[in-house]
Amino acid sequence: MIFANPAYLYLLLLLIPLIGWYVWKTRRNQASLQISSSRMFVPSRTNTWKVYLRHLPYVLRMAAVAFLIVVLARPQSTDNWQNSTTEGIDIMLAVDISSSMLAQDLKPNRLEAAKNVASAFISGRPNDNIGLVVFSGESFTQCPLTTDHAVLLNLFKDIHSGMIEDGTAIGLGLANAVSRIKDSQARSKVIILLTDGSNNRGEIAPVTAAEIARTFGIRVYTVGAGTKGEAPYPFQTAFGIKYQNIPVDIDEPTLKQIAATTGGQYFRATDNASLRAIYTEIDQMEKTKISVQEFSKKQEEYRDIALLVFALLLLEMILRYTLFKKIP
Repeated sequence: MIFANPAYLYLLLLLIPLIGWYVWKTRRNQASLQISSSRMFVPSRTNTWKVYLRHLPYVLRMAAVAFLIVVLARPQSTDNWQNSTTEGIDIMLAVDISSSMLAQDLKPNRLEAAKNVASAFISGRPNDNIGLVVFSGESFTQCPLTTDHAVLLNLFKDIHSGMIEDGTAIGLGLANAVSRIKDSQARSKVIILLTDGSNNRGEIAPVTAAEIARTFGIRVYTVGAGTKGEAPYPFQTAFGIKYQNIPVDIDEPTLKQIAATTGGQYFRATDNASLRAIYTEIDQMEKTKISVQEFSKKQEEYRDIALLVFALLLLEMILRYTLFKKIP
């Protein structure tokens, strides 16, 4: 426990002269006139409990004053910033959210499977800075690098196909992820890029974006999501949603080149199990130290003490004007 105004605690020293004054006053009020008495001939009587407790009201008052001073000092729970060093790496996830990600060769579809596996991956790395970039015909940052994974996971749940213009701008998505992680001070900077198609939009070629990533020491792990051959894709018709098998067109040579250029690795996820295995393998990557600043929220602790002060003063008044009332 700490105090917001610790200087007030010096007021506790005032209790010393107050107690000394009370002791002096009590002794001074003792009768000093000697008179003859037959006390020695009268059977001795023990003192009553009132005699032993006659100082109780003053004790209660001094205790109330002491606790009041503590209240003025404002006791609080811990309230400080704490810097800690943990093991981790900086990771940007670049996820394709184009309409083709609705194909159902992965269950329930490619996008939802990617979200589920990536969410488990994020939860399993609590010490890492992780961010999220999404892309289709365009690209934007859904979440910058953060260790607050609860916020990241909530933002991850909100992504869906159709958020932005359709298409597959792999180069633009990768370049956006690079811009978000390039200034990181971590020794290991990684981008995990997941797509199910070929680059057909955007002003930046995927290989050009890969070369930029290599310049900043960023390794890119590319994941091609989709089975080999054909995959069922939902089409909206006048009679409801119909499914039709369409060819799976993943530009594997480009994804392999991106990985090779940056020192990463290319993976092919043909089903949910292989996608989980890919993220498990990436999870084995090296770790490096990052600095995390944590905050402990302060809590005021004086309320209970203030109630105790009120109770002591009330009890002192009741005793002083009832059981220990003095008659002039």
